[in-house]
Amino acid sequence: MTLRHLKIFITVADLRSMTAAAKALYIAQPTVSQSISELEDYYGIKLFDRLSKKLFITEKGSQLLSYARHITNLVNEMEYVMKNPDKSGTIKVGASLTIGTYLLPELVNEFIRQYPLWQVKAITKNTQDIEHLIIQNEIDFAVVEGMVHTSDIIANPFMDDDLLLVCGRKHKLYGIKSISLGELSGLRFIVREKGSGTRELFENMMAINEIKWQPDWECNGSDVLKSAAVSGIGVAVISKLLVKKELETGELFSIKIDGIDLKRKFSVIYHKNKFLTNYMKAFMDLCYKIS
Repeated sequence: MTLRHLKIFITVADLRSMTAAAKALYIAQPTVSQSISELEDYYGIKLFDRLSKKLFITEKGSQLLSYARHITNLVNEMEYVMKNPDKSGTIKVGASLTIGTYLLPELVNEFIRQYPLWQVKAITKNTQDIEHLIIQNEIDFAVVEGMVHTSDIIANPFMDDDLLLVCGRKHKLYGIKSISLGELSGLRFIVREKGSGTRELFENMMAINEIKWQPDWECNGSDVLKSAAVSGIGVAVISKLLVKKELETGELFSIKIDGIDLKRKFSVIYHKNKFLTNYMKAFMDLCYKIS
């Protein structure tokens, strides 16, 4: 088994085709087929099921793929560091949208201040998408507000966050300090998109309390959600950190739900097989210090 075997295997798994992998790698298809066969023989496992001329990765294949991604990435990093000892490096950080808006700029600025020769490449998406990027090893680690659903990902909480039910001046609930759980079923809700940590926490709360509801407006991001709530279209659930200004100016009003406390944790997440460099750990430490 060689590094070349792993690179070919990763390409086949990503493209789900030996023909496409051969084209992408500029090698002959028989070479690709032989490499996959050699890997299967070496480990005594089946990597792909072949159904209707399509490839479907097996459970054991998925396990090997996870290791293969991290091994090849680590070798690439080693090559770069050893060949470019005096050049600056880069870390790839992901963040869910709430943290990307509120915390990430502060964290990146502080990291660059302490390590001016290093660069930070950041990407913000909802928690579900960030989790996928971690699994694919497309980012080194991330900071998210949602729950992680993959056992291969380690999550270390670093900060508490409160979610609020808010509405704008034109809404009938504006100025009303609290409502009962039962009153939630008759409201029009403005919510984040599927895959958002905020959306998931809210949905879980409604399900646990057996409250029927339907979203009237789904928003890809907190800014649109805030604007919709301010306009009075409906009520929204959003992080307290993101509506401080609107609450102070009175554009939004926070309504307490009797018997419900919507709290969650912000977490640093990374793949269990990820090799964490000292610089990655330094960035993570910044998260723990702001808690």
